[in-house]
Amino acid sequence: MSDFRYAVNVLPKPGILDPQGRAVEQSLPHLHVTSVSSVRVGRRVELTVSADSEAAALAVVDGLAKELLSNPLIESYELELLEATSSAASK
Repeated sequence: MSDFRYAVNVLPKPGILDPQGRAVEQSLPHLHVTSVSSVRVGRRVELTVSADSEAAALAVVDGLAKELLSNPLIESYELELLEATSSAASK
């Protein structure tokens, strides 16, 4: 069994109102930043899954992202493998 560390990055879907992103973007001129646009604010969840294979771990993380960590009507998500380690080697 191995441990797989993933990040789930969740953002509002294109076309969905993003009030936090808009607030950040409107604040930029006050900081004298004029070269940044199209700001989207989301969230990142990092987690470790113990599984027999990377495919099995990915299936668990994908299921969590779909069912718990994002709202599929208004948000999209991306999965990012951060690290894979063998549980036996870390003991």
